[in-house]
Amino acid sequence: MLTALIALIALATAQPQAAQNAAPAPMDYADAKRLADANESSVAGIAHASMLAAQKTLLDTGVAECASHGLREDFSPFTVVMQLSAEGRVQQTWRQGDSPLAICLQRFVRDKLVFVPPKAPFHTALEISFTK
Repeated sequence: MLTALIALIALATAQPQAAQNAAPAPMDYADAKRLADANESSVAGIAHASMLAAQKTLLDTGVAECASHGLREDFSPFTVVMQLSAEGRVQQTWRQGDSPLAICLQRFVRDKLVFVPPKAPFHTALEISFTK
């Protein structure tokens, strides 16, 4: 009886530890986009202008690189969400849209330096529409 009680206590105390060591659940596009919207809206003033300029530079460079691969046929809108490190390096990406350009741009931004965010991780998004 005492052995069974000790085993139950050990099991009860081991489960919270196991939960703490478990890897976080993978984030889906919708959650990443919500974080990007919240993170971007928290940046104001000169920092916001700098963030937008850095995003534009990354997007312009990426589109130029992808266009050199002949990806000019599908002009569907798409979004690439990026998770930045404290240094501003893209650590993870999510994409909504399956055009060749969207896929190419998602690959292009991986591991790129974008801008130094106010906190890490920081989520930001490139939203592309050819009709606006």
